Amino acid sequence: MSNDRALPLLEPDVQPCCPPLNERPLTAEEAVRTAAMFKALGDPVRLRLFSAVASHEGGEACVCDISDVGVSQPTVSHHLKKLKVAGLLTSERRGTWVYYRVEPSVLAAMGQLLTSAAR
Repeated sequence: MSNDRALPLLEPDVQPCCPPLNERPLTAEEAVRTAAMFKALGDPVRLRLFSAVASHEGGEACVCDISDVGVSQPTVSHHLKKLKVAGLLTSERRGTWVYYRVEPSVLAAMGQLLTSAAR
């Protein structure tokens, strides 16, 4: 008997919607939200962790699979928490391990924000 079951996706607490930079000026709230996401990615370890999760097979990664980034496990947990607080990652505990996933709406919003501005 399999214990696999589909879990419903939860909406993130952080709303990553922002207009493309060349569409209109950001509101103060949009600027704060967007700056928090980019600030979280401004650390090389966090950027590596974010990339490891985003590129992991299946779109999610167990912390046990991504923690080889040259820092201690408590530091990895600290950086993953910062990415979650910024709304860039979601997580789910399964037994003793925590699995992380990049929120698809965040990637889409960040991509739109930057791609449209580059035109």
